Amino acid sequence: MPDLAYRLPSFDAALATLPYATDDVARDETFWDAVRALYPSSRSVINLENGYWGAMAEPVKAMFEHWTDRTNRETTLLIRAHWPQMLEQLRETVAGALGCERDEIVLTRGATEAMLALISGYNRLQPGDSVLYCDLDYPAMRYAMEWLRERRGVVPVSFAVPEPATRASVLDAYAQMLEQHPRTRLVLLTHLSHCTGLVMPVRELAALARSAGADVIVDAAHSWGQMDFDVASLDAPFVAFNLHKWIGAPLGCGALYIRRGSVSAIDTYFGDRDFGADDIRSRIHTGSPNFAAWLAIPAALQLHRRISARAKESRLRHLRHHWVRRARELPGIEILTPDDDAMVAGITAFRVTGQTSSDANRAIAATLHERHGVYTVQRHGPRRGDVVRVTPAITTTEADLDRLLDGLRALDTL
Repeated sequence: MPDLAYRLPSFDAALATLPYATDDVARDETFWDAVRALYPSSRSVINLENGYWGAMAEPVKAMFEHWTDRTNRETTLLIRAHWPQMLEQLRETVAGALGCERDEIVLTRGATEAMLALISGYNRLQPGDSVLYCDLDYPAMRYAMEWLRERRGVVPVSFAVPEPATRASVLDAYAQMLEQHPRTRLVLLTHLSHCTGLVMPVRELAALARSAGADVIVDAAHSWGQMDFDVASLDAPFVAFNLHKWIGAPLGCGALYIRRGSVSAIDTYFGDRDFGADDIRSRIHTGSPNFAAWLAIPAALQLHRRISARAKESRLRHLRHHWVRRARELPGIEILTPDDDAMVAGITAFRVTGQTSSDANRAIAATLHERHGVYTVQRHGPRRGDVVRVTPAITTTEADLDRLLDGLRALDTL
């Protein structure tokens, strides 16, 4: 069987150029210069929209190209003969990185695919039960929670997360909703909001839901790789992850987690019979994935470990604080996340006072791009109005964010 631990000599050489993270890694520019050298870069525009997906580092891209060449050359001779065993090794690798067991993980083509399988398949609902979600959850997941009205005969309930948010206000908001809707049996939680960057206290919220008789499904699409945690720390039975955002794998890589003992709560995927009813693999059926992308996952995880989740989280939060603390002093700029390290990572959104429409926020993002060479993106979701999202990467510099600040200072002259 092909060796999934195989690495190109250039991969080992690239990792050998990296120094090790220091105690003050967030500000260690020598370390981050070395990391930055591993990534392709276009400096014509400052890209602060790194939340869509993450660039592969060059050594990971080389491994992806290696597997692309090999799967294209050998096609079914490789996949028919070896894919089942290779896939089990990949599951073992991803499970190890998440701190769980292989039988609790199945690979998907992204967190969205995993989340939709979990939401649509959750079978512990009775007609008249309630399902709960908030305005900061991802649109496709909000749609799926609403669709459960047709699928399961339940009552979807939505609410707005308080602005400005604090840990206490978030916990209070969920507690009030659970009290007001005592038949809530399923709660959608987003670990790190795609639109504002708010980090939810998932462990506490999951406990709150359990005490009210509800399960939780957690969308961790943006948190794995942007934050330093393992799946056990969430204390949730159902979680979906991406590997092509902050882990740095190729596009088309995700994972679905079901805690051991909880798989019966999720229906088999369209009646799947390839695996048994007690096997997590029967809860998703991807067809033929991008084999080369999945085979590059071990390389992406190895580089992720070498840089370290602690270093990534520290650096991204430092970059966020660098621009946010200055932006708070600017008239008319509203920051949508608190300066509480437990509730933020790298992503943060802002709103110009009174500018709440989608068109207005698209115009602000266009102005930053066209006049200041800084690329951001408008996001919809918060009940009180749209926002502009700022998403640095681990390759972003403080100087890049200073250019963003120059653009924000100029907004009041428009």
